[in-house]
Amino acid sequence: MPFYDSEAIERARQVDLLTYLQTCEPQELVHVSGNVYCTKTHDSLRISNGKWCWFSRGIGGYSALDYLIKVNGYSFLEAMETISGRTAIPPPSFVPAPKEEKPKHLLLPQAAPDNRAMMAYLKGRGIDQEILDYCVQTGRIYESRNKGHSNVVFVGFDKDGKARFGCLRGISEARFHGDLSGSDKHFSFALPACVENPAVHLCECAIDVMSYATLCKLDGIDWRRHNLLSLAGVYQPKKKIEESKLPVALTRFLEDHPHVKTVYLHLDNDTAGRLAAKAIMAVMPEGYRVENKPPPRGKDVNDFLCHRLGIPIRGSHSKEPER
Repeated sequence: MPFYDSEAIERARQVDLLTYLQTCEPQELVHVSGNVYCTKTHDSLRISNGKWCWFSRGIGGYSALDYLIKVNGYSFLEAMETISGRTAIPPPSFVPAPKEEKPKHLLLPQAAPDNRAMMAYLKGRGIDQEILDYCVQTGRIYESRNKGHSNVVFVGFDKDGKARFGCLRGISEARFHGDLSGSDKHFSFALPACVENPAVHLCECAIDVMSYATLCKLDGIDWRRHNLLSLAGVYQPKKKIEESKLPVALTRFLEDHPHVKTVYLHLDNDTAGRLAAKAIMAVMPEGYRVENKPPPRGKDVNDFLCHRLGIPIRGSHSKEPER
């Protein structure tokens, strides 16, 4: 059995899917338009701007290694052997991942004819109807369907109102959660930015943001007068917490809203959530106040909302890592 050290694994991870297919499987590559490609085997798998997303399954990534494992079903060792053996020559196949300097082009899936399955799913998680209506009307959420599978599409916008972030959450029996191709976590899902409110409430995912807004309404608080922001997934600080950086979504939000000087953390009640809160509090620049306010009950904000409403918490409510 071959052994691969950390350097060999890192080199393999730097091989993007487009480079791999152009070099090793050109017969599998189909040009769609511009810089967008798909594969001959899977026409719903799109490749663009250094990323790939298989829309019918809601999975994606950057590297060819991820593609071979998630799409072709290879084991990790099989994928490593394929990349190391077939792309070592020519060396240009090992192209470093682009470091996000060019604006990303977000590929949003087509909307379904209606939002019935999405609305039923989110209502089943306790989200208030007024908040759902607002999110639909402003384009923050909609339903997409692919080959009989229904998904919630969550959308984030920049300060000019342009859609820059998107992720899918499957709502069928086989649930998944993944970012869309071209999605930029700097502009993750958020609810109204209130210029009069000097604080932002930070949650881990979009459903937690909507859950927090619902809790505000239950308490007689106007949720529209708050700044509510999602991290778009689990934030992973460095091993040495003091060397960590703030989550990119929070960094961009604070840059775009300089009046905000207080950050309330409503992250998950688990090891990852507590570590993330600790890191954010440690590296927040001077001039900001941070308060850690995890949900008083349950794993996350939506769990707490469900407890409060008496809604059973199904195992499927647990969040999968966003990719």
